[in-house]
Amino acid sequence: MAKQRMDKIIASQGAYSRSEVKELVKKGRVLVNGKAVADSAFKADPETDSITVNGKAFGYSEHIYIMLNKPQGVVSASRSPGDKTVIDLVPPTLKRNGLFPAGRLDKDTTGFVLITDDGDFAHEILSPKKHIEKTYVAVLDRPISEAEQKKFESGVALADGYECLPAKIRNLSEDGRTVEIKLNEGKYHQIKRMAAACGSHVNELHRVAIGNLMLDESLLPGECRALTDEELRLIQEK
Repeated sequence: MAKQRMDKIIASQGAYSRSEVKELVKKGRVLVNGKAVADSAFKADPETDSITVNGKAFGYSEHIYIMLNKPQGVVSASRSPGDKTVIDLVPPTLKRNGLFPAGRLDKDTTGFVLITDDGDFAHEILSPKKHIEKTYVAVLDRPISEAEQKKFESGVALADGYECLPAKIRNLSEDGRTVEIKLNEGKYHQIKRMAAACGSHVNELHRVAIGNLMLDESLLPGECRALTDEELRLIQEK
């Protein structure tokens, strides 16, 4: 990796602003390979040089990937005047410039939202051609029939004529109202529109997985955490 200015390297990870880094450098609190940095413009390679900030080893990653358990009433957007967004829920320790949700959930839909600053990765998991499944649990207003399940699995035609890709669906409850749905695409209000095309209404919708990575059940609504490398692999596994 090419060498970069120290203020850029440290500020890129979200914990400090560039001006704060400059103050730390002035106080001798930033070390590279054991030596205090005299100027915040000093260049280093964050992947090979040993960097210490305020007495702690500085961990660098080019991008960040965050799992959020989205609550109802929150908008899946980077900015939305008048609304709380998923980015607003990210704590300062994980905040970076350029964060965005990789895929959207409706305002009243809950569950797994992936937040990142890596556009290439987002494209990889969102493109229908990549066949990365998203798994949802839906509570319907009435039991779904066998014929309607087959309609989902063959590809529902929406009211506007759009033909959805085939989706997997299975019952999760005795009354037939709670179902698991797996999709490879994510059109606007897709599951709600698919259900409507089959004569049903979605009362509740919760995303539980992206690819083979399940939502961490220990995350309360509104909580989030960074993903591990192994979890990123689970998202992309076929």
